[in-house]
Amino acid sequence: MAIHPVPQARQADPPPAVDGPWRDPSLSPEERVADLVARMTLEEKAAQLYGIWVGADAEGDGVAPHQNDMVDPVDFADITTRGLGQLTRPFGTAPVDPGVGAVSLATAQARIAAASRFGIPALAHEECLAGFTAWGATAYPVPLAWGAAWDPELVAEMAHRIGSDMRSVGVHQGLAPVLDVVRDLRWGRVEETIGEDPYLVATIGTAYVRGLESSGIVATLKHFAGYSASAGARNLAPVRAGGREMADVILPPFEMAVREGGARSVMHSYAEIDGVPAAADPALLTGLLRDTWGFSGTVVADYFGIGFLETLHRVAADRGDAARLALTAGVDVELPTVRSYGDELVAAVRDGLVAEELVDRALRRVLLQKCELGLLDPDQPLLPAVLSGVDPEQARGTVDLDPPRNRALARLLAERSCVLLSNADGALPLTGTGRIAVVGPRADDPLAMLGCYSFPSHVGVQHPEVPMGIEVPTLLEALRDEFPEAGVSYAEGCEVDGTDASRIQEAAALAAGADVCVAVLGDRAGLFGRGTSGEGCDAPDLSLPGLQGELLDALLATGTPVVLVLLTGRTYALGAQADRLAGCVQAFFPGEEGGPALAGVLSGRVNPSGRLPLGVPNGPGGQPWTYLQPPLGQNNGVSNLDPTPLHAFGHGLSYTTFAWEPGAEVPAELPTDGETDLEITVRNTGDREGAEVVQLYVHDPVAQTTRPETRLIGYARVPLAAGESRRVSFRFHPDLVSFSGVGGRRIVEPGDLELRFATSSDPADVQHTVRLRLTGPERTVDHRRHMVCATSLGALVPEN
Repeated sequence: MAIHPVPQARQADPPPAVDGPWRDPSLSPEERVADLVARMTLEEKAAQLYGIWVGADAEGDGVAPHQNDMVDPVDFADITTRGLGQLTRPFGTAPVDPGVGAVSLATAQARIAAASRFGIPALAHEECLAGFTAWGATAYPVPLAWGAAWDPELVAEMAHRIGSDMRSVGVHQGLAPVLDVVRDLRWGRVEETIGEDPYLVATIGTAYVRGLESSGIVATLKHFAGYSASAGARNLAPVRAGGREMADVILPPFEMAVREGGARSVMHSYAEIDGVPAAADPALLTGLLRDTWGFSGTVVADYFGIGFLETLHRVAADRGDAARLALTAGVDVELPTVRSYGDELVAAVRDGLVAEELVDRALRRVLLQKCELGLLDPDQPLLPAVLSGVDPEQARGTVDLDPPRNRALARLLAERSCVLLSNADGALPLTGTGRIAVVGPRADDPLAMLGCYSFPSHVGVQHPEVPMGIEVPTLLEALRDEFPEAGVSYAEGCEVDGTDASRIQEAAALAAGADVCVAVLGDRAGLFGRGTSGEGCDAPDLSLPGLQGELLDALLATGTPVVLVLLTGRTYALGAQADRLAGCVQAFFPGEEGGPALAGVLSGRVNPSGRLPLGVPNGPGGQPWTYLQPPLGQNNGVSNLDPTPLHAFGHGLSYTTFAWEPGAEVPAELPTDGETDLEITVRNTGDREGAEVVQLYVHDPVAQTTRPETRLIGYARVPLAAGESRRVSFRFHPDLVSFSGVGGRRIVEPGDLELRFATSSDPADVQHTVRLRLTGPERTVDHRRHMVCATSLGALVPEN
């Protein structure tokens, strides 16, 4: 590779004075940062652009592949004399009591401030995908469960709680949410996503951003962009998505979270799109993100992502060249630890290979964020007042990151995310008496409830000698509590992904002697091949892992009614087995309160209201497929393979029934820049309270580029008591049906539309259709378009 020098090299100058206007909180952040940048040496500038991962394993079996190649030994005392940009995962690297961790973090920050000329603390970041990834912190349901709840307000409340807990112990930035849209169910990180639809991902993800940012935590959008569209569903594989797939499916959630959510950080993706790695793509990280969308926060590297430009993508000749590419593209901070942005970057600047203006550009963004967080203010408190002056050991047990209010919220979200897939002849809810055989490898394992980024699964499994730190009831325990008058017996049957079939017949015999069998099957979350779901745990097909399908066949053969409970990080193909089930409940790693939540659904104490955030395939092959297919992607008779799912996106049943009635008539024509209200009235016609999820889809019969047969553009969760009804109003703007036209521009095209009120994306589930013709000129729209279909719920109308 040819490396062209740039004419910005300079010799080291004497260190400028420390004191100046940058210390004055009464000045604007821009004035303060401009003054501070002018006072810093090149080494001090570079030091603000990387993190240090204290305690990261540089040898042996680390958390991530390549970690031992990417983590250099660091002398903490020496390197902090220049200052430090970030501290990486002070709570999420090893089990530490939260109180002890808070005092230790404050001590480290004091050392960092004292060691450098300017006394600026580091910005501390943590993972917070399904709760604060710290020992003893609440483990909430995973993002796929957020999508199944279809409840942005509840997700925002959860995010605010997570952020408040993080702030209480000195953390500033959270690496969440994941806004990748599922493109292939075999991908291991499906559990970390919100679903297969960009509108659902965008609205739920943006709610999470709002909640986290409202607590004072910097939300970090990831992974920007295209990561989930990897070829063959392999983690960190090339992406072959075209421009329209990127514009219409992959990018909108990030766009909404930047514009509507106020996210202050973005993490670049590991992906390479059409041969260009995201970390080296100025068109993506600067042209689109900043120049077009107006993002003004920081872009941080996914862990080792800058180094991967050299070692995996091979577009950089060495560490300094990787720094040049990343800085030019717009990556401001190297995470998790220094490799390219330290001495190598300084040398590259002095040798004329990297323009110092690029260093200054990133530095200004980093320091503006630190200024917003108060880290440039004099006498910035590093600890909550209650822990001030407390010895680390005295702080043990003083910070509760899993209080009752958190657990109650985790329970509510878990309950709302459980999806009742099928209920043959009203087998559910269970009577709660007689003999219940509970069978399966997920029935009596607390980790069955947790995703790969929960602390027990992510870090705790590497420390088996340390208690889990939180109480996680298993489904078996919860069922015994839920049904005290029933005889509940248990057999594991088989392992999650093992090959030992010797216990299957024993489990079948237990089921044969019971009145009902609850089969609890699914995934084990893990990292890099140590699980069946999670980062680096990609699936070859969508059959249930291991011998679980064989176990289910044996249980069904007994003739005892079998209720299947799935605890998974993706949906699996059930095929012909589905028709033989008495009932089926799908849960996506529902968190620490998932056991009681599921037991409540099985008993009827909880009326299920979850809806699928992605379809359930009928067969284990035929991937990738999502419901966002044009006509050619549907079952069309020209192929023997039928991709139609067993259960469609948006599907979910209830223990009550609902009737839908159309509202006021809508004008037959609407200008392409007009607006109108669409109404539907929903009545609970059953004998118990429940919640319906009203979904609004668009079908575009004829368009200049092929369009999905149907696409979600709005939704509302409508809770109703028995006999109650409520009018639901959707504010429709034609921007919501915009798409990438032939010329590549996002357009609103005049013509006929069908707006479908439905209970799922399946055309058979359409309850009411509004036919509308858009009139007037074709319009070009951009990121300032209407992106959200505002909904409002009218007053409750009791039964007459």
